[in-house]
Amino acid sequence: MRAPILISACLLGMPCRYDGSSKPLPQLVPLLTRRLVVPVCPEIQGGLKVPRSPAEISEGDGESVLEGKARVISRDGDDYTEPFLKGAVKVLQIAKELNPGLIVLKSNSPSCGLREIYDGSFTGTLKAGRGVTAVLLAQAGFQLCDENQFLKILPQILTEDNS
Repeated sequence: MRAPILISACLLGMPCRYDGSSKPLPQLVPLLTRRLVVPVCPEIQGGLKVPRSPAEISEGDGESVLEGKARVISRDGDDYTEPFLKGAVKVLQIAKELNPGLIVLKSNSPSCGLREIYDGSFTGTLKAGRGVTAVLLAQAGFQLCDENQFLKILPQILTEDNS
């Protein structure tokens, strides 16, 4: 059997986003029948509830949070840093146990963003940086992509799975 793929749960249609919604990718359906796909949501795994106030990283990015130099703050002013750190560690543990061939993360998320995250102003403005979980997984050497990159390589993955 081919290596499993970890995927942000919201991309699989699970209502785990802050507002109780998801961001399902219908293109993933063929993959679900061919490969072990494991949903992960660091925010839920860190103990946050649904729905909850949206959160952004203030004064830095995921790397800064891991270094203790930045915080994850909700729009309501609650400090979500500890649940974000706890969830990132749990996802890392899952990844180490399963040794996935790929981890697909939700773009722009304060947990999962790979290239850009929201800037902490709650105005929808993006800045360069990675989310807390994305940084931790990258530091551990896992192969990561966001949903946009994944959709570009999905045909290749499905072709390999058929061979």
